[in-house]
Amino acid sequence: MTSPRFKRVVIKLSGEALMGDQSFGIEPEMIKYVAQEILSVAELGVETAVVVGGGNIFRGIAASSYGMDRASADHMGMLATVINSLALQDALEKLGLQTRVQSAISMHEVAEPYILRRAVRHLERGRVVIFAAGTGNPYFTTDTAAVLRAQEIHAQILLKATKVDGLYDADPEKNDDAVFIERISYMEVLERQLKAMDMTAISLAMDNELPLVIFNLKDPRNIHGVICGKQIGTWISNK
Repeated sequence: MTSPRFKRVVIKLSGEALMGDQSFGIEPEMIKYVAQEILSVAELGVETAVVVGGGNIFRGIAASSYGMDRASADHMGMLATVINSLALQDALEKLGLQTRVQSAISMHEVAEPYILRRAVRHLERGRVVIFAAGTGNPYFTTDTAAVLRAQEIHAQILLKATKVDGLYDADPEKNDDAVFIERISYMEVLERQLKAMDMTAISLAMDNELPLVIFNLKDPRNIHGVICGKQIGTWISNK
């Protein structure tokens, strides 16, 4: 078994990643697949936290563009992340993993409140911690929440699992000449306004020198490979 390069990591899953080939909601086979990928990391002894988006159910920024109040729309999006987190928790526990869902919005009947020291304690005991409800504040994306939580728990790296192989210098779906980028600095991402994560998340990661990796979730064992130090996807750092 290959040795892991990192001891504590945060994995950011977009809500869209849980849709599979559907146009909405959670595809059962996809969430089972995601759970298996996370299991492969936990089996290495890596302390693993997960931040899940809610775009497969409700996207606040999209709703606000149709006239809904942005704060109300974002709170609805946060609730969507809780639904996804509970679904992921169920899939992980069916594989024998101990998990805890911690929500930035208090809802004691379904999740623990987010408490940093408790989250770290769960990780130290080998539990997978799923952070739900973003930061608990409107106007912040789950990308920013993932960077924030990674900093708070002192994770060594943030892995963003997406539908694409990583970053390109142009949209590969619209431009056949788009060039894949293996490694890039935070500042270059900001200057070129590449669609890696939102600018707030990139800036926060840069300020705290948190390495980021963007990779394709649909390629089996990619998460395992990244954590073992393989060049998979696009790595974003100061180096």
